[in-house]
Amino acid sequence: MKFFIDTANLDEIKKAADYGFLDGVTTNPTLIAKEGLSDQDARIKAICDITHGPVSAEVVATEPEAMLAEAKHLASLAANVVVKLPLTMDGLKVTRILSKEGIRVNVTLIFSAIQALLAAKAGAAFVSPFVGRLDDIGSDGMGLVEDIQTIYNNYAFDPEIIVASVRSPQHVLRAALIGADISTIPFSVISQLAAHPLTQKGLEAFLADHAKVKEKK
Repeated sequence: MKFFIDTANLDEIKKAADYGFLDGVTTNPTLIAKEGLSDQDARIKAICDITHGPVSAEVVATEPEAMLAEAKHLASLAANVVVKLPLTMDGLKVTRILSKEGIRVNVTLIFSAIQALLAAKAGAAFVSPFVGRLDDIGSDGMGLVEDIQTIYNNYAFDPEIIVASVRSPQHVLRAALIGADISTIPFSVISQLAAHPLTQKGLEAFLADHAKVKEKK
């Protein structure tokens, strides 16, 4: 399974790259705003300089013509930019146009399996079900990922499933067990993935025993 980092923070992206966990990056207008940025284009280019993996950049226009123009502009920023479009009828229309032109699209804000089916039929390269937001309202976010995986397997659809709105290592684990292609993970969760109390306890015991051996010499 590929690990994307869900952020627009360059330090976090560089740290993920140093750990060897960086297969791509997802951003959105909220993450850009969180960084206090006024120049989205410059930040997208900077991210693309760090990783050669897919970098998702999201349009903010909602009308088809404006969405199309903004999407083409974002795609022109770097070869590895993937355009993010919302799962709306207009978003699907623009997805179809862009996919025919060879521009990869990540259809985002997916909350049902039928939405993911529509995105696949429109030619999306990636689909992003938001599992954490579904969990927040008492639904089973990872159950949605299972349903999408089943549908795509049934009909040999090509989009890669990006498990988004990841809140914990358990989301990452379940995504891997289901066979999702990608998890896009906040840096705070990436930092938890290797942690286990027994690992820490064992390391402390080894170090303590090593210190005892040194004392005997």
